[in-house]
Order: sequence, then structure tokens, then C-alpha cells
Amino acid sequence: MARVLVVYCSMTGNTKAAAEAVAAGAKEAGAEIILREASQAGPEDLLACDAVALGSYDAFSYMGGLLKDFLDRCFYPTQGQVTGKPCGIFLTHGGGGRALDSMVQIAESFKLSSAAEPVSVKGMPDESARSQLRALGAQLAGQ
Repeated sequence: MARVLVVYCSMTGNTKAAAEAVAAGAKEAGAEIILREASQAGPEDLLACDAVALGSYDAFSYMGGLLKDFLDRCFYPTQGQVTGKPCGIFLTHGGGGRALDSMVQIAESFKLSSAAEPVSVKGMPDESARSQLRALGAQLAGQ
């Protein structure tokens, strides 16, 4: 059984709802889920999973600070140990959505492997967005 880590930061609840949809998709596909707010996750979580989903809101065209903090805390302790690990990225935003660039760049710095196209959601995920997010989770579970 694959173990999928879903790490996110959320200010308004939109990204939390998106993270829950990703986790639901992975669980429906048979994976064990570790759902963590970024402030509660650490290098040991990243090392223990088979695939990871990173989620944030758009903060001035950059990822939220707590997700960046998680990634900062994990980089050196996991360096070389997560190379090729499947990664999925999701973002909620109010109309910009440019934070995806920073998220993709940092995932590349970790040498994580892109498992799917990033999912960008404007506002609270509607049913169409939840379907895309569940599909992202399912893809990660199948890696």
C-alpha cells in the first residue's frame, strides 16, 4: 500500500478543502494517507512517504509562508533521499495563481518527480475542482 503525504497551508479554508480532496482521492485509490498542516509536518514525514502532495494558497504570487517553512526545514535533512519521489502540486487563489511557479521550482530543487500537472483552483473548490484534486490524489497513490 502506497503512503501519500499531503502537506498544505491554508488561511481561509480553501486550501484545506483542496488538501482533503487530494487525500480522499488517494485514499479511494487504496493509499495510506498522512494529511498534515505544513507547520505540523517535518522531514521525517517526507522521508516516510512514497509520494507527496504540496498545497498552498497564492500569497503575493508566491506559496504561503508555512509551506515554504516546511520545505526549508526539510531540504537539507532529506537531500538526496527524496530524489525521484512522485510529487503533486495544488494551489488555491483569488485570481492570480502565479505561486505555482515557485512551488514547481522548489519541488525541482528537491529533485522530486512531477506525477501530474499542478491543479490550480480559484476560491473554494467546487465539484469540478474537487474531481481534479481527487484525480491528483489517485495519481499519487498509483505511483
